[in-house]
Amino acid sequence: MLDIKNLLVRRGAGALAHHVRLPQLQVGAGEILAITGESGSGKSTLLEAIGLLLAPVELERFRLGKTTSATQPAQDIARLLASDDQPGLAAVRSRDLGFILQSGGLLPFLSVRDNISLPRRLLGMRAQSAHIDHAVEVLRLQGLLDKKPHALSIGERQRVACVRAIAHEPLLLLADEPTAALDPHSARRLFELLLSLVSSMGLSALVVSHDWALLKDFGLPRLGAISRQGETLFEPMD
Repeated sequence: MLDIKNLLVRRGAGALAHHVRLPQLQVGAGEILAITGESGSGKSTLLEAIGLLLAPVELERFRLGKTTSATQPAQDIARLLASDDQPGLAAVRSRDLGFILQSGGLLPFLSVRDNISLPRRLLGMRAQSAHIDHAVEVLRLQGLLDKKPHALSIGERQRVACVRAIAHEPLLLLADEPTAALDPHSARRLFELLLSLVSSMGLSALVVSHDWALLKDFGLPRLGAISRQGETLFEPMD
């Protein structure tokens, strides 16, 4: 589903420049991979590059989609980046990527129901779908649909953010510290539910997390940061 080779991102310039390098990454449908590392190591930078919010300075391959599908072959994201095709990149971001932010990122003037349906409406899709109903049920949000974000707990807002991120049926889910603001019990419950959604919907998912114990308990494979002078390298960890 996600296939990347030799991606390099640069933050800053001159003597203060820091490089984030990803030699290789492959994540299949229904798989979730954790991105770990110390604070400031470049985890969020890597996620932003994969989420097409930062342009890499080097890139050999970046494909997204099912390579075995004749009707919808994998997209050549590297070609879009190389040609600086901004409309094409924007279409991929809105259609094929789902984002979960640490803060939730819900619009305060919309109800939970409308926050969830917004990505679908922006793409001209029907507001309601069976898989949204399933996600709402799995995350136990039925009684919150008519409430505004300010009336929700932090954990409830994060659960709503999870459903909104997958509402438009993206290929790839990107989550940046989705459990950072939660207590240990709520974090474990949200992680469990997130894994269930990724598996049942056949998504590919990357989750930035500092909670190594939680990741170990769930047995998630991880991409770890190896920091060197002026560069962070992300490689698979045991």
